[in-house]
This record gives sequence, C-alpha cells and structure tokens, in this order.
Amino acid sequence: MNTLGLAIASAVLGLSWGVHTVWMVRRLHRARRDPLTGLWTRDGFTRRARRLLRDGRAVVVLADVDRFKQVNDTHGHAAGDALLTATAARLAHGVGRGGVAGRLGGDEFAAVFIDRDGTARERLATLARILTRPTDGLPEVHTTVSLGWVRRTDHPGEDLSGLLRRADEAMYTAKRGPSRVRRARLGRLLASVTGLRPGRRGAA
Repeated sequence: MNTLGLAIASAVLGLSWGVHTVWMVRRLHRARRDPLTGLWTRDGFTRRARRLLRDGRAVVVLADVDRFKQVNDTHGHAAGDALLTATAARLAHGVGRGGVAGRLGGDEFAAVFIDRDGTARERLATLARILTRPTDGLPEVHTTVSLGWVRRTDHPGEDLSGLLRRADEAMYTAKRGPSRVRRARLGRLLASVTGLRPGRRGAA
C-alpha cells in the first residue's frame, strides 16, 4: 500500500474510533440519567455532589414525595409518573444551574447546591411551597414533598453519605410537622428530639 493509501486508512480508522468514543460517552451519559425524570441516577449524582461539597457553602437536600403510594393507588401509575416528573423538574430548577439534583430511587430525590448568599432556609421554604402545587393536567392530585437539609459546614468531617443520612433524618422529622422542611442538627440532638437513631427512618 502506498503512502497515500496508508494515510487514508489511518484517517478512516481514527474517525471510526472517534465516532465509537463519542457513542460510548453518550451511552454512559444516558445510563447515568433516570429515564423517567431525566435527573442523574445515584451514581451520576454522587460524582457531581462530591465535587460541590469541596465548597463549604454547599447544602445537601433530601426530598421525598408524601403519600406517593396513595397517589398511585388512587389515580394510577401514570399519574404517579407525572407527579415524579414534575417534582424532579421543580427540584432541578430550585437548586439552579450550579447545583445538582438526582433521583435516588422511587419517590426519593437528593440535591446539592451552593448557598452563596446565605438564604438556604428561605430558598428551601419557597421550594417546598412550589413542590406542593398540582401537577399540570392533574388538578385532582394533591400531595406534599418533605425536605430535609444540612449545611456542609455543620459537619465538616462527614462525607456525602453522612450528610445524606442527616438530611434523611431531618426529612422524616419534617414529615410529621406542618412546614415540611427541616434542617438537620447534630446527631445526638436530632436523635433525642425525634426518637431516631442515626440510619433509622421514622414513620412516614
């Protein structure tokens, strides 16, 4: 094969590998996206959340749709899917482009955002109100979403798993209160107030 032929063959091979690489990257990207809501799956969320937690202003949020099984049983799974999709879109919008939101499974979601202006409490209270709005096309579906949250600086020695656990405990406390939003406290204090031990969920 002459020099020109070798050059052409090399170019074709390089193009083929380039196309294959792009295809693999896109496939991997889709695999880390939840097919129903479009949010990151647990793996994709974890990767991005850990990067955000390098900033001391980071806030970790856990959200859970209240009475979701009742929605499915009463209105059907299509209504439940629509509710999850709406919740995901509102959560993603609430944390902003600089944050990350993911669906951990079922009706449970997580998010991390940077609280640059110190308004996390007000921001999440507003988000909780938005999350209670009826889903478009389903005015008969009424539910709420409970939020638990924790600041990175509250527990600087804990990793993402530990912060999510604290947010989880706070969320289940919120389910029993009127505001549906609860900030996590120190582990022992939270356990004494809620009757929970770290890693144990209270009643929905």
